[in-house]
Amino acid sequence: MHVSKGRLRREIEANAQFGALSDVDGHGRTTLTGTDANRRARERFVDRLEQAGLDVRIDAVGNIVGRWVPEGIDPAAAPVATGSHLDSVPVGGIFDGPLGVYGGLEAVRAIQESDRTPERPIDVVCFTEEEGQRFGNGLLGSSVATGKRSVDDALAFEADDGTTLEDALDEIGFRGEGRIDAAKWDAWLELHPEQGTRLEEEDAAVGIVTNVTGITHCYLEVDGEADHAGSTPMPGRVDALAAASEVVLDVEEAANRLVDDESASAVGTVGKAVVEPNATNVIPGRVRLGIDIRDVSADSISTLVSALEESARQVERERDVATTVSRPYDVPPVPMADRCREALLEAGDVTDVRTSLMHSGAAHDTMNIASVTDAGLLFAPSRDGISHNPREWTEWADCAAATTVLAEGLARLADA
Repeated sequence: MHVSKGRLRREIEANAQFGALSDVDGHGRTTLTGTDANRRARERFVDRLEQAGLDVRIDAVGNIVGRWVPEGIDPAAAPVATGSHLDSVPVGGIFDGPLGVYGGLEAVRAIQESDRTPERPIDVVCFTEEEGQRFGNGLLGSSVATGKRSVDDALAFEADDGTTLEDALDEIGFRGEGRIDAAKWDAWLELHPEQGTRLEEEDAAVGIVTNVTGITHCYLEVDGEADHAGSTPMPGRVDALAAASEVVLDVEEAANRLVDDESASAVGTVGKAVVEPNATNVIPGRVRLGIDIRDVSADSISTLVSALEESARQVERERDVATTVSRPYDVPPVPMADRCREALLEAGDVTDVRTSLMHSGAAHDTMNIASVTDAGLLFAPSRDGISHNPREWTEWADCAAATTVLAEGLARLADA
């Protein structure tokens, strides 16, 4: 099979024009779900699917699926599927999402132009609102496709301006009917930029994922006592921010200790802080922290959550503050299917593309799909590991190499 590097590049560069940013360092775009830029990206994708001979369906939450049914095969056979998303983060890059969408289409084209005739249909998919920047917390389209969220619940999500997902999809003409059911797929593969540096460090062209990290979001509230910064003596202050700062450092220390002793892939990040009243001349009376904890081991995640809770109890004792820890978001680690991983490893061997086994530290739609069918995930290198940034970059040769492995992997799964 021959993957066209030039054709793949043209597709990704054309898609990059939707929401393109001219005043950034690199190649940036802002393509939020339900915006005009998203509409134009979707319309072009549908057109490209149809030009390649795929039958297109759009479901009630805007998920797009193009199906190729090779001549002479049973159209009712469970298809093999591939894809990703077209929405972006604000001021994002041009590869995150589109590489998987257009890499999937290019993989199908390569199979079509080869002498291979798969025994199953192949679907190319664009999921709605993977990034979670306007509606919900992310992975929205795939959560509906896997039955984790109902169509009605998804459509009711509101943007900051009060617009619902239903209204936004109606506005751009992409609220279809029914629900795409990922459980009916025989297997799923997703191609994505790595968003890390391991492939660069190992000089490998493709990463084949073994596990997708689990993700827990915890929130810590620290209540102290707001008071005048000038007239309140240092002894006896109940400074919520000073107490919260100790917890921040304790989370970092616990994560580093876990990496040294148990799991090199564990991470703990305090990425959000809301300080009240947030005035220079007022002692902070309340702080709310957002903590992101991830690892491929559920035990490691539990260890870090326990460390956070113990740190909160300690500052209560030592600083006379009140604390509350909540854990509203908890996604367990997800292993990739052996058969999908083996198909990708074999694909790397027969196409002479060097591969490396690795875990994914970021969430992808594949996390949801793996709960209902066999799923696999492969990475292309990211220059300097930069992602969600206009300087995100994957060399075109690497895009083509990863798409070649994807195409061969799809063909092998579709022959089974």
